[in-house]
Amino acid sequence: MAHLLPPLSPPPCDISDDELVSISVRDLNRQLKLRGLNREDIIKMKQRRRTLKNRGYAASCRNKRVEQKDGLEGEKSTEQIEIDRGVAENNNIRAEIDRLYQNYDALKKFASLKNIPLPPELELM
Repeated sequence: MAHLLPPLSPPPCDISDDELVSISVRDLNRQLKLRGLNREDIIKMKQRRRTLKNRGYAASCRNKRVEQKDGLEGEKSTEQIEIDRGVAENNNIRAEIDRLYQNYDALKKFASLKNIPLPPELELM
């Protein structure tokens, strides 16, 4: 997802874009004075520096957002696996409960056919 940005107009002096972005404001002002640039060119260089810095900040924000999105998608996948595991376990437990009820009903019927008395706490179920 690389965005190709239009190139900036050529700088009024020979300071590279990398140097322009990394140099401190104090050093930049000193360099521009030493090179004898007029006020208009100095303003252009400072605007160019600001534009380059803004591009860097925007790129860094895009990268951070992509990394956060990837991290959240990973967490979502992990959570979905846990949910699926819980649903499967719940279904297994429900099936086991149903099987136990069927066994209980079969034992009650057997007891009834053989006239075996059940304790009162089992009669209500």
